[in-house]
Amino acid sequence: MMRRLSFLPLLLLLSACGLHSLYGGGSGSPVSGLLRSVQVGPIAGQPGWLVRTKLIDRLGDAESAQAQYRLDVTLDDNITSYGLRADRAATQERRTLRARYQLVDLSNGAVVLDETAGSDASVDVVSSEYATVAAEQTSLANLSAIVADQIVARLAIYAARTTHGK
Repeated sequence: MMRRLSFLPLLLLLSACGLHSLYGGGSGSPVSGLLRSVQVGPIAGQPGWLVRTKLIDRLGDAESAQAQYRLDVTLDDNITSYGLRADRAATQERRTLRARYQLVDLSNGAVVLDETAGSDASVDVVSSEYATVAAEQTSLANLSAIVADQIVARLAIYAARTTHGK
């Protein structure tokens, strides 16, 4: 019994530190509501299509009439060869996907969030060109999911900070 009571002050300290659940309240929470009100703008190229699709999967597809924010994303997709053999043929590639994104308040056109996200992956270059291209495409799909997750997490933090206490 005494052991259980010794944890009581620790629990009180933890509640006083200001930690709160990001998605507290589930789908009816202010954070979820703000995320559902984000319209994802078009993003150029195949990497853009992949990232936009992942963002819509995570945020939902806000109708134009419901949207309070627009997410504008610009991508930089780069493949760099390294690990050269004696004949100067590459044995490895690094695929890097970086995103600069801005959250625009549609009521006044103000940019309320301007951030970057990114990740990279290593790809083995093998004798089969088909296998190398397939590995590059797989890495792009994986990087698109990682970048989309980073963007959504940052949007959720922004939403929690701006809606906390409302």
